[in-house]
Amino acid sequence: MTRKLFAALLSAGLLTTLHGQAFAGPSIVVDTGTGRVLEQEDAYKRWYPASITKLMSVYVTFRAIQAGEITLLSPVEISKRATKEPPSKMGYPEGSVLSVDNALKIMMVKSANDVTTALAETVGGSVAGFAERMNKEAARLGMNGSHFMNAHGLQDENHYTSAHDIAVLATALHQDFPQYADYFDIEAIAAGDQVIPNHNGLIGSFEGADGMKTGYTCPAGFNVVATATRNNRQIMAIVLGAVSTDARDYRTAELLTAGFGKSSDAAPLLADLPRSGDDLTTAGNMRNEICTEEAQKRIAKTRDAEGKPLVPSPFLVEMTRPRVVVSVALGGATGPKSTQPRFADVPIPTPRPDYEPNTAAAVSAVEQGG
Repeated sequence: MTRKLFAALLSAGLLTTLHGQAFAGPSIVVDTGTGRVLEQEDAYKRWYPASITKLMSVYVTFRAIQAGEITLLSPVEISKRATKEPPSKMGYPEGSVLSVDNALKIMMVKSANDVTTALAETVGGSVAGFAERMNKEAARLGMNGSHFMNAHGLQDENHYTSAHDIAVLATALHQDFPQYADYFDIEAIAAGDQVIPNHNGLIGSFEGADGMKTGYTCPAGFNVVATATRNNRQIMAIVLGAVSTDARDYRTAELLTAGFGKSSDAAPLLADLPRSGDDLTTAGNMRNEICTEEAQKRIAKTRDAEGKPLVPSPFLVEMTRPRVVVSVALGGATGPKSTQPRFADVPIPTPRPDYEPNTAAAVSAVEQGG
């Protein structure tokens, strides 16, 4: 399909017909080299981040490494609480130990909530202690529209952010810790005999794609922080609240492509982006657009019998080679243990989070929080 045909379908409303309000959520496009905003829509609108939260968890972990509290080879022990986290998860038994390095790889690719909780307990002493660190970092970075309650991003009404704030965080990750960039573009991990592909559909399918993280819950919709580098220029696009992985990939690839065609000379700095929009303190909620029977049927119609999109994006190509696989495993934790005191962290019972519909509406096998 040519780009002109894609544009014609978009203008004719066909893609919206297929995906519902596919492109209705907040978005922002940033030139990471200059820190300037090339495009944005409702960038300050409050939104549930889902597993994009794990980018903040990674940032807090990198800061702990920087401070000498732990190393990449320090041990992360799976606690009883961690084993009880809902999917996506690795399913390691209580008492299992892995390195911080492997925990980070698993978080970025598998988006495993059990491993994320175990890492949070290692770094912060407890989930609550880690969340306190997350909020302190958010305040220090200027993420004034964000509040974190946990390390993984499973649904909590008091756990929210915005496209603007996520852009601030992602930019800080690139600027403060460039040595760790390889964690964000892993194509797949191998755990034993299981090969787990990255949930980010742009990795390996969009020219220059090199990060960073996806997220999904029913209230959040399908979220992504995506980066791509071409000719030594990196563009970042954040899309929140898409109704499917296809819709998310469509919109993100389109925004990144447009971003590479724009100059950032006259664009506003991310730090100076004017705060605008209506009802900024009410979080968007995509439940009705994704997790109802009607929504499932509508989204199922966007793919053919073989599971391929009826309207493929002209900006994405199907991978014609095997994914590059990075192995992860338990053990290998030869570094110093965290000196952070461990505290009892008994979770308050809450309703279990919504799971992705087990139908064709799922579009792909993205698990809760992934």
